[in-house]
Amino acid sequence: MIRPTTLRGRLALIGVLTVAAWVAVLTVAFNVGLTNRLHSQADDVLRARAEATAATVDVGPGDRLDVREVPNDTALDTGIWIYEGHRLVEGGDSPGVLRDDADALAGRGERFRDARHNTSARLYALPVRVARRQVGTIVAATSFDPYQRTARLALAGSIALAALLLVGVYVMARMTVTRALAPVDRMAGQAAEWSAHDTTQRFGTASRPDELAALAASLDGLLDRLSAVLRHERQLSAELSHELRTPLAHIAAETELLIDRERSADELARAHGAIRDSADRMRRIIETLLLAARSDTVDAPGRCAVDEVLASVVARRQTTCEASLSLSTEQSPLYCGVGTDVLERIVSPVLDNAVRYASGQVRLSARRREDLLEIEVGDDGPGLGGADAELAFTPGWRGDPADMHDGAGLGLPLARRLARSVGGDVVNLSTGHGATFLILLPTG
Repeated sequence: MIRPTTLRGRLALIGVLTVAAWVAVLTVAFNVGLTNRLHSQADDVLRARAEATAATVDVGPGDRLDVREVPNDTALDTGIWIYEGHRLVEGGDSPGVLRDDADALAGRGERFRDARHNTSARLYALPVRVARRQVGTIVAATSFDPYQRTARLALAGSIALAALLLVGVYVMARMTVTRALAPVDRMAGQAAEWSAHDTTQRFGTASRPDELAALAASLDGLLDRLSAVLRHERQLSAELSHELRTPLAHIAAETELLIDRERSADELARAHGAIRDSADRMRRIIETLLLAARSDTVDAPGRCAVDEVLASVVARRQTTCEASLSLSTEQSPLYCGVGTDVLERIVSPVLDNAVRYASGQVRLSARRREDLLEIEVGDDGPGLGGADAELAFTPGWRGDPADMHDGAGLGLPLARRLARSVGGDVVNLSTGHGATFLILLPTG
């Protein structure tokens, strides 16, 4: 069986097959019912003719039958046999081919029977009784050809009507399905066009049927993720170029100075150390950025229990840091609209920064404010000045490069970028003592 390759063809075929099953049932039921009804009508005609003939028969002395002559009785004489016992009294004008069947019914009570020698004929035997004794039999016969022709015509007509109905159903189903799927085709074409040339376009929340609204929302989400990936790639390239330019320039300058003039042993050691430090910084920058590239906006937003994720992050940090970590949540469970991995990658750099600069205590708290989740990370360290509050989110920036703290200055910028990619943000709060960062994330 050849199956349609398109969805509209398959839906139309399913509709036609369903209707065909019901039409077949109805057609069979109609024809069976009609055949039974025609048999019943034929039996009624036979009974009426036999009873009309019985009205012309009198029973005389000795149980002899006397058949009265009535005007215009030709219709009664055709296909009628009158028996006295088993002796034929009248029936000479009847078809002789049915005589044997009529003889077999004489004296055997009331019954219907199909002719054995003529399959299109049917007979009926009506007893003639006196004092509940059967003294004679009237046998009536009729041809079943007219009824069979009616049944055959009805069968042919019902099959032709069913075929026309199925053709009409298929055409209408195909047209209906095509019209119903036309908006889907248009939306698919628009999504393909936008994904190739303009990822800022969206279907939005225009009035649509529920199914198309769900499809539009799904396509918008897909375009959002595609746009985020493209933005991430462009930003990654820009950050790689920006972050690597300084150490590369430093290495190039030190190398040129080494080549251009001779240096003392101390100068050579400092130059070699500077080149090593710049190369090490490049390595850390590349590792950090590539880690973010592998796990950033490619993942679709998910949903997780914030209190469980924060408890896990704090437990891991507690084993490796000297500062005291405390965690408080407004309610449990507390959910946000990002996956576990994404939440950890946003919180971890901020927490690491707090642990790095804390004097002895780091505080985490989580709460929900309308449609946003707020995670506050604070420490009792030196804090950030007013001018440094926003510079802390500049890739590669460090407040005091000589503070002996390890870090490439990329943690907070990466946390903010990842938070913004899922509809949130990371901001600095001026508290007057220590540093406090507020992470904002969607709740759903």
